[in-house]
Amino acid sequence: MIDHVSIAVRDLGAATRFYEAVLSALGFEKLVARPTTVGFGKRYPELWLNARPGMSPVAADSGAHVCLRAASREAVAAFHAAALANGGADDGPPGPRPEYSAGYYAAFVRDPDGNRIEAVTFVTVEG
Repeated sequence: MIDHVSIAVRDLGAATRFYEAVLSALGFEKLVARPTTVGFGKRYPELWLNARPGMSPVAADSGAHVCLRAASREAVAAFHAAALANGGADDGPPGPRPEYSAGYYAAFVRDPDGNRIEAVTFVTVEG
């Protein structure tokens, strides 16, 4: 079981503002703020941002990918909309992904540093 994930960002202040908007759609809030790291979560920090001011933008083909669970389709859509409204880029709009599994409903975005972030929920499939 994974306890937490860390994401490197060039501008911690800008990334914090982006992730506050995006993660609030999934029920996360900023729980810890230190000079070079910020932690988000529901009860404890599960997603950390780490300042790496000298890093280059993440390459599109890097394979780095973080997926967060959403409570509903509406939460997936709110996550996606918040990302686009706050400097993120679309990497796959909200919708079903039957190629992954039945009931898989997700959206993919790139944060301002190029990190690939997904929100997923699992919906009942009528057969």
